[in-house]
Amino acid sequence: MVKTARTVELEPIDRLEEKVKLLVSHLERLKADTARLANDNARLLQELEQAQARVHDAESASTEAMSLREERELIRSRVASMLEQLEALPL
Repeated sequence: MVKTARTVELEPIDRLEEKVKLLVSHLERLKADTARLANDNARLLQELEQAQARVHDAESASTEAMSLREERELIRSRVASMLEQLEALPL
């Protein structure tokens, strides 16, 4: 009878121990997930910064290209004017 009573008294402790083990296991997984997510966030932040730098470079290149087109049109206009003046010269 003593042995049966002792076994009955230990069952709640055994169940509690199992639940604590499961909780510890769950917390370890959460900690690992948190570390992985922190690494992912750092990597994504770096990728975002690189993408923003590329966008900035592209915008600068676009502005420069537009400026060069305007300059080309100005030169084309001036050359056309000079050609007209040359054609107007009597031979």
